Amino acid sequence: MRVFLYLLVAALVIAQFFRPTRNLGVIRSDTHISTVYPVPSQVETILEKACYDCHSNNTRYPWYARVQPLGWWLAHHVDEGKEELNFSEFTNLTPEMRAHKLAELIEQVERGEMPLRSYTRIHRNANLTQAEKETLINWARPGAAK
Repeated sequence: MRVFLYLLVAALVIAQFFRPTRNLGVIRSDTHISTVYPVPSQVETILEKACYDCHSNNTRYPWYARVQPLGWWLAHHVDEGKEELNFSEFTNLTPEMRAHKLAELIEQVERGEMPLRSYTRIHRNANLTQAEKETLINWARPGAAK
């Protein structure tokens, strides 16, 4: 049992030297959603607090992201989020796909599926009020209808 614990500790120490690449790019670029859909400041505030960490090219990392294997898990989570919807790369999508992504955004916000509970448990400020949900949905509706 003692040997197993020593091996486990050694593996955890060694893992600290293998860190994932961080998502630290530019949120607003030439391909940002705001280049095709106006993003009012109220909506931008909602996106910043509840969406951009997983759905843009720039993530604000908590301190524990430097501890492996949590850092790997977070990197995987961010990669999955960006694969589903990346506000920083939005104009790279076809107009049909943009409309589809905004329709999905509406559906997931209405159902309470976004932001994820695993995210809002740690980032309490990312919990959306009903008014914020309505603001976000009303903003996305015209784009989803195209």
